[in-house]
Amino acid sequence: MNTIGALVTGLQHIGLPTNDMAATVQFYHSLGFETAYETVNNGEKVCFLRLAGLCVEAYENGQAVGRAGAIDHICLDVEDVEAAWEAVQAAGYRPLESSIQALPFWSKGVRFFNILGPNGEKVEFGQIL
Repeated sequence: MNTIGALVTGLQHIGLPTNDMAATVQFYHSLGFETAYETVNNGEKVCFLRLAGLCVEAYENGQAVGRAGAIDHICLDVEDVEAAWEAVQAAGYRPLESSIQALPFWSKGVRFFNILGPNGEKVEFGQIL
């Protein structure tokens, strides 16, 4: 059985809700980030912004709190989301979803699931296909 840590290859992205996508993109571009991928998901604009090894997933949902603590989730990169699903459950964590989810992000899609951290933060395990 794989341990959770052995399945994680690094930080995939940090999820940042925004109330103003244009201002968010402009700000991160001014810091040197480049737009890596843009889409719309369930009516929300989504933009992945990349600088060196860091990726921010900004999504415009009109619910950003606009103060410290506004990061919604961190996504840990995995190469085998099914193995991560099993390892998380074997370690006693309860996924927030009833099954592994999928979205048509990037060129071939992404599969993922989330658990809650001790501060109410979501920790996502994501595999870019």
